[in-house]
Amino acid sequence: MVNITICGANGKMGRVISSVIKDRDDCAVISGVDLNTEKYGDFDIYGKVKDLPVKPDVIIDYSHPSCLSDLLEYCLSTGTAVVIATTGYNEEQIEAIKKAAEQIPVFFTFNMSLGINLLCKLAKTAAEILGGQFDIEILEKHHNQKIDAPSGTAIMLANAINETLDNKYQYTYDRHSQRKKREKNEIGMHSIRGGTIVGEHDVIFAGRDEVITLSHSAASKEVFAVGSVNAAVFISGRKAGLYDMAELIEKT
Repeated sequence: MVNITICGANGKMGRVISSVIKDRDDCAVISGVDLNTEKYGDFDIYGKVKDLPVKPDVIIDYSHPSCLSDLLEYCLSTGTAVVIATTGYNEEQIEAIKKAAEQIPVFFTFNMSLGINLLCKLAKTAAEILGGQFDIEILEKHHNQKIDAPSGTAIMLANAINETLDNKYQYTYDRHSQRKKREKNEIGMHSIRGGTIVGEHDVIFAGRDEVITLSHSAASKEVFAVGSVNAAVFISGRKAGLYDMAELIEKT
């Protein structure tokens, strides 16, 4: 049995994760962390991670980038494994996550969906075949409450494609301020925010007289919650290191 603490327990994703874990017999929620400490399940919620009375096996984090420092400090001091599913981190914070993985097990990915990770793999294969013959554009759509843009998943997709193409490409986020033709070696990224869209991503390869579009659409947040819980069970008891969805798929 894997004992889990949910960081961001009173957020939308925190509550979905709690409901997913409730239906499983290989893990359990023993506590939560959130500024809102209102209790809704059979576990207590604390205002700060340092206030946890019992060390969990794994912390699943769906809180806010500003909470990262305290979270990593706690996990490093207690040897607690962590699944980091929050998005919107800057480069300095990502480096801190990677450094922490030298001492503790850290599961870090920009998207916990199995389907998105398959999309990423397909996009890399398409980039290998199509190379510099096709223009590459990424379109992402999310609900009107999402703060960061482009999404972490769009960046993950762009990075995967760029690595496949020897990192020759530059990212373009804003075309209206640039009165010029599209550069050959660029990946355009575009964000739409509206309504209750859970998450949609299109990777477009536009060539001469043909277009190939790879798409993924999430119908509910549960796909991310299930992935996060699977990651927590997977990482529990493992040695220090940086893990992601590709390894979970490969090793389970």
